[in-house]
Amino acid sequence: MKNKNIGAHLAMIVVQLIYGVNYNITKIAMPDYILPFALVFLRVSTALILFWLVATTIIKEKVERKDIFTFAIFGIFGVAGNQLFFLEGLNHTTAINAAIIMISNPIIVYMFSLFYYKEKFSIVNFSGILLGITGALILLLFNHNFSFGSDTLYGDLMILINSTSWAIYVVGIRKYLKKYNTFSIVKWVFLFGIIYVTPFSFQQIKHTDFSIWTPKIWAAVGFVLLFTTFIAYILNTYCLRHLSSATVSAYIYLQPFIAGVFAIIYFNEDLTWKKAIAALLIFIGVYLVNKKQTVKLLKND
Repeated sequence: MKNKNIGAHLAMIVVQLIYGVNYNITKIAMPDYILPFALVFLRVSTALILFWLVATTIIKEKVERKDIFTFAIFGIFGVAGNQLFFLEGLNHTTAINAAIIMISNPIIVYMFSLFYYKEKFSIVNFSGILLGITGALILLLFNHNFSFGSDTLYGDLMILINSTSWAIYVVGIRKYLKKYNTFSIVKWVFLFGIIYVTPFSFQQIKHTDFSIWTPKIWAAVGFVLLFTTFIAYILNTYCLRHLSSATVSAYIYLQPFIAGVFAIIYFNEDLTWKKAIAALLIFIGVYLVNKKQTVKLLKND
């Protein structure tokens, strides 16, 4: 179990690497070459095909009918609500605004976990969340230009709804990970997800002119389809099998840290004391969120 937990922590770092660069990569193609809902359709449909191919050729596991109904609900929060609101929001706000708002996700997840699993409030875990938020905000606010105002209000609100929707999904899906294989779950979640997103995406995908796409645009969209959607969903679900929902969501604090490391390595930015303190707060925060929580939640599943 310990080795699996170590693997889950490493997988979460990979997920944060993917998500950390996704904000800017998505902006390469959207909205000039593809509109948000059209990109959602490509993401969901591509992942759906890949998930079903794996699930039907390798896994071949039967899912109970009553659980399929539950996965239909998760398709609303984990796929449709998550992706539609995120890309619509990102299209109407800045990447830095979106990153700052997504910091709210761990605290939303933690509160939902307390309610759903009837877990007692832990000052240690909550302190970890606050430390992580503080560290992430230091990195984001002191190193980027950001502005919350009327011109980004709509997009900022969409990102916040996305964060809440994803929180509901990661908290609710955990109890089914003890019952089914990862692919057995996500194949159904994405099947219902494509049903939900198609009415919103149909007109936009219909008017997408793929003929004007350059290799750079194809590469950007390809990254979003393969890594941000297919691989990230697999890794997230794998991690939720071995870690608590709060721990998985707390890793979001690593995104600005990873961005800062790349800036120091590739753009010769200075390692200031503010960045060092921020990094320390993030790592302590993730440790405290994870402390004693995984075992408790598994007992209540």
